[in-house]
Amino acid sequence: MYVQRLEVRDFRNYTHAVLELGPRIQVFAGRNGQGKTNLVEAVRYLSVFGSHRVPTTVPLIRAGCDQAIVRATVLHEGRQLQLDAQLNRDAPNRVRVGRAPRRVAEAAGQLATVLFAPEDLALVRGGPETRRRMLDELAVAMRPRLAETISGYDRVLRQRNTLLKSARASRVGTGGLGTLDVWDEQLVDLGTAILRQRVALVGSIAGPLARLYDLIADTDAGATAELRTNTVAALAGAGDASAVRAEFADRLREARPRDLERGVTSVGPHRDDLLLAIDGLPAREYASHGEGWSLALALRLAGAEALRAVSPAGDPVLILDDVFAELDAARRGRLIGLASGYEQVLVTAAVLEDVPRFADRPTAVVHVDRGRLSGDGVIVGGGAEAVDG
Repeated sequence: MYVQRLEVRDFRNYTHAVLELGPRIQVFAGRNGQGKTNLVEAVRYLSVFGSHRVPTTVPLIRAGCDQAIVRATVLHEGRQLQLDAQLNRDAPNRVRVGRAPRRVAEAAGQLATVLFAPEDLALVRGGPETRRRMLDELAVAMRPRLAETISGYDRVLRQRNTLLKSARASRVGTGGLGTLDVWDEQLVDLGTAILRQRVALVGSIAGPLARLYDLIADTDAGATAELRTNTVAALAGAGDASAVRAEFADRLREARPRDLERGVTSVGPHRDDLLLAIDGLPAREYASHGEGWSLALALRLAGAEALRAVSPAGDPVLILDDVFAELDAARRGRLIGLASGYEQVLVTAAVLEDVPRFADRPTAVVHVDRGRLSGDGVIVGGGAEAVDG
């Protein structure tokens, strides 16, 4: 799988840009703040329909504009597929797959990408929600239909929390909340599917994570990843859906008095965390900056390996955003060896010389200067002002 053509209009600092890409190493080079990261952000957006840098889409729309367009032609399972997103400032965003309108949950996962960016240090240092999001994005890339399940779970969770808050305000007892039983049943059904998928996913990345961390960091410290949940007591039985469903329902029922008191749902996959450790010590508390950076990179690459193992469309697009500046020469060389096997690799760099040569792989370079593009594959390279990455 790879992006053949990328087009953006009024996206970040670009008025209009069109690039011909291909199955190669594609480097976007330019000083910080010129717009190179904005290009890979556009590719990533068409994969997960969200930004890795901001929580909403409004900052992605060029200042003074009401909407932005991101469009890509993707070679997908041996055929061309066009993906379009219209980002609106004051209206719902619109998505099309093959020119047909789709809901975001239907379109997610059509373009498989794995992105590593400086923000990913939060996978090690940040809160559980960052790691849950990583797991869910990877799970959707592997099984696109799971996007509907996750969206449905979030919707039911919001409804249940709204009811809990309302009941707390009106001091309704547990016996007067028959509607809560309906939301609980849906939460259990959807949450069981999410938990079981996460268990399988963490199992598939644990081995590659340990191996990749040792390769990148040149150590034998043994990085580990473990899913922590309050949905069931033991994850060993997660293969039995009916058993997980029954235990989840029991725990939700037991927690109901506490949930009514606090006005929030305290049990479920929305409370999961991925516990990362190096040499048996929690990485969040004990990892150095270099160890954390290597661990986050290994985690993303482990996800890429898991994805390529199950994807009928082949490799995901590997995106390395401003990675090489943080690595010493030895780690750069090891990363090149790991990345060069992917069909398409998109790289951003403030200093072109920071990017080592990819042996035996065609490499194209696009220079970015104040939102204007020049170099290999540039068809339209107009920009506005230099802002963002």
